[in-house]
Amino acid sequence: MTELTKRANEMSRRELAQYIDYSVLKPEFTEEEIITLTKDGVELGCATICINPGYMELCEPYVKGSATMLCPVTDFPFGTSSTASRVQQIEDVAKYDSVKEVDIVANFGKLRAGKREEVVKDLKECVSAAHKYGRKIKVILETDALTVDQVKEGCQCCIEAGADFVKTSTGFLTGFEANGATPEIIQIMMEEVAGKCKVKGSGCIRTREHFLKLIDLGIDRMGVGYKSVPVVLDMEK
Repeated sequence: MTELTKRANEMSRRELAQYIDYSVLKPEFTEEEIITLTKDGVELGCATICINPGYMELCEPYVKGSATMLCPVTDFPFGTSSTASRVQQIEDVAKYDSVKEVDIVANFGKLRAGKREEVVKDLKECVSAAHKYGRKIKVILETDALTVDQVKEGCQCCIEAGADFVKTSTGFLTGFEANGATPEIIQIMMEEVAGKCKVKGSGCIRTREHFLKLIDLGIDRMGVGYKSVPVVLDMEK
């Protein structure tokens, strides 16, 4: 939980941008679009640009020398690859100097099935792979697919595995109602982790009011899509 020295509505645009992982994850993006969006996130001073692992070499030159770094998102968006595959994906991207953090999707089907030990064992290996390179790791629970109790269990799995962040959503879930990073689920997650790891909200953060409210709750980071970034940063003024 981030300790605030001032309210979100008193922060500068640059300060607010530091809460943002700028999402550039849509599979239909062309390389030209990815470069343009990466440059935009860097210019705004966002914390990271979230990209798919195949675009590391494409994006790295555009973040070098800036305060913005890359956050590749591994085993995305399903989280159902083998542990060996997941570890390899993490190691492939964590070696880059431009990487600040790595995101990984938890096997939320196993969370739903109550297979806690399997989830923890897998996540421990993923965490170890990221930490070996000095990178922090965020674990996406896909909260819209889980009950509140399962979200809490997922948070505990992340803590036990040594993860640095627990995160709400991929933004790509189908078959469930899309709620994303509601203040209610963020509050539940923050209370559950109790400062033992950080909390990232993602999914359905599309208004400035929502964005500022989560900051005032004490959230540590937010994943925001490229269309919503200008809205939450109030860039029309």
